[in-house]
Amino acid sequence: MENTLKLEELLMEGMMPTEVIGGKKWKILHGDTLKYVKAFKPGVFDAVITDPPYASGGTKQNERNRTTNQKYSSMKSVNALPDFDGDNKDQRSWTHWMAEWLYDVRKACKPGAPICLFIDWRQYPSITDALQWAGWIWRGTAVWDKGNSRPQKGRFRQQAEYIVWGSNGPMPVNRPVSCLPGVFRYGNPQNRIHVTEKPLQLMKDVIQICEPGGRILDPFAGAGTTILAAVEEGYEAVGIEVTDAYFKLGTDRVQFALEAWENEQKENQKKESEKE
Repeated sequence: MENTLKLEELLMEGMMPTEVIGGKKWKILHGDTLKYVKAFKPGVFDAVITDPPYASGGTKQNERNRTTNQKYSSMKSVNALPDFDGDNKDQRSWTHWMAEWLYDVRKACKPGAPICLFIDWRQYPSITDALQWAGWIWRGTAVWDKGNSRPQKGRFRQQAEYIVWGSNGPMPVNRPVSCLPGVFRYGNPQNRIHVTEKPLQLMKDVIQICEPGGRILDPFAGAGTTILAAVEEGYEAVGIEVTDAYFKLGTDRVQFALEAWENEQKENQKKESEKE
């Protein structure tokens, strides 16, 4: 019988979320990451893969205080996607906030568990500080080459974002994980439902840092891309999302996409059996 992901096995007694949506291999909790990372039992996750709010999008505070659509999207207001929470902190506040949840989430991870954090160039120094302050070992940086960006005369293109990664203590070299690339080349998704959504194939590649069949936590689930990628690649996944609109959009997307994917898998199995 296929195992089912059970939240009561992951969360401490009395800490069940008021709203959660999921399936056999995934769950997304509706609420604040700072609350729920403290609620998980020790050592229940094999990896953390997430795209936190950057609180970036400008060099001055008044620029960072704009809405997330104003900072990260060129869509007209009539077509704009919902704004998301937690992106208006100044750099010191953001670094402290990052360090706080990173410290608590490390307790919920197994020894040696990898962590991958997406970030841009502006917050790169701060996120590496927060990661190490929280007790993780910083092991390096991978690059997401988006290919396209707005050209600026006399300047380098800002066509990359970064994946700062590390581990919860020593990370054995004999883990059953293959050698992974340091650069991932994918364009931005065309039909986004989230302002800063990452490509599905990019997330399928990145999550391979987790041991096969492991349980992945995404504390900022957003569009649900990491959750979807994890389940399709054979992992279990738990997400947390605080913004009401994205909790609804993300869970709807994962449910719909996984249903279509499972039907496709069944159809392929049927065709294979007919060949035999």
